[in-house]
Amino acid sequence: MSGHGAPVPMTSRKCAMLKGVANVPGDKSISHRSLILGALSVGETRILGLLEGEDVIDTAKAMRAFGAEVEDLGGGEWRVHGVGVGGFAEPSQVIDCGNSGTGVRLIMGTMATSPITATFTGDASLCSRPMGRVTDPLALFGARAYGRTGGRLPMTIVGAKDPVPVTYTVPVPSAQVKSAVLLAGLNAPGKTVVIEKEATRDHTERMLAGFGAEIVVENTPEGRVITLTGQPELKPQDIVVPRDPSSAAFPVCAAIITEGSDVLVPNIGLNPTRAGLFTTLREMGADLSYENLREEGGEPVADLRARYSPDLKGIAVPPERAASMIDEYPVLSVVASFAEGKTEMRGVKELRVKESDRIDAMAMGLRAAGVTVDEGEDWWIVEGRGFGNVPGGVTVESRLDHRIAMSFLVMGMATEKPMTVDDASPIATSFPIFEGLMASLGSAITRGNR
Repeated sequence: MSGHGAPVPMTSRKCAMLKGVANVPGDKSISHRSLILGALSVGETRILGLLEGEDVIDTAKAMRAFGAEVEDLGGGEWRVHGVGVGGFAEPSQVIDCGNSGTGVRLIMGTMATSPITATFTGDASLCSRPMGRVTDPLALFGARAYGRTGGRLPMTIVGAKDPVPVTYTVPVPSAQVKSAVLLAGLNAPGKTVVIEKEATRDHTERMLAGFGAEIVVENTPEGRVITLTGQPELKPQDIVVPRDPSSAAFPVCAAIITEGSDVLVPNIGLNPTRAGLFTTLREMGADLSYENLREEGGEPVADLRARYSPDLKGIAVPPERAASMIDEYPVLSVVASFAEGKTEMRGVKELRVKESDRIDAMAMGLRAAGVTVDEGEDWWIVEGRGFGNVPGGVTVESRLDHRIAMSFLVMGMATEKPMTVDDASPIATSFPIFEGLMASLGSAITRGNR
């Protein structure tokens, strides 16, 4: 049962080709951060192209609960009138973050160094996910956390009355943990230092600098060292949100495996800490090209053209690339099913604690569809069957995970028999226009069982 209401089964059938322009939604990571940093600024921030999925809308509601004025002006344009760093008010109600691990962890960090108390909850999937990876470093600032066994939601955070700056080495590659610590450091005096041994997506660092924070990033022998000077006055911004590379992954991968396809995905953010999937697909032999390369709002942007690629080869994805494409491994494993040879994906333990155990969810679904998969704690290997040789014809579980649902619907566009997802309703959390957009390109996705 979905945390968003009654289950919505969807079935995807083999289609002739995909053609057209895929205008995917705004980047989810940047959308969350735009709302949060707008709420911490003094004055009015305008955001154009905000992703209006459930995850981001929940973050907008949370910023209102902490005292910021947040207004939807229509057409993807939003206005945020901030309360300044340290200006959060104590919310009168529980903060419901729905399905969003990014939203809840970033918001926890943002309020942890203010002398207020807030209680957080979410849907069944979010309440099963561990929060200790964030609450442990927040405790170093002086915040206290009280949650369910295993550090799970619902959870109450008691913000630090007299926060202290910290130096923290992130134990596993996680942009959410890094960002939570940096956001907490905004309201701590002195310098907060975050050290990451492997670089993760750097939207928080880029956006903090854009809002006027004093932040220095250095590459050192011990890793990437980020130093933030606390208690700045953040300046409001006009933000144009690039389109989400994680959402673009689905029409791009669908075009690559669907015969005769030619799809253009415009205005995609190509931040090097996010573009690992596209690099990997090209290494596999995908016909994927960048057009109109440019920079918008400090982020590299391009139009992506993806064409049917019948000569895909399996590769070993470098483990050090994992952080730049962690959310895209599920749909990559679908593409790997149609390649020749084995695709190895290692260093991906983080996938075990996403909205679902994504390694297990994909491995079980792929095996049911006739694909050989081997897996371990932090890796899995997909043995491709080549085009025309993937049977399909099964119903798979989405496990309340939007990316699992979309990945198997993409798979059904090229399998011999249809693929059904038991519940596609979680797709609305990140890609609310997925169904209509894919239909406009020529997909054969219908609601209901086969």
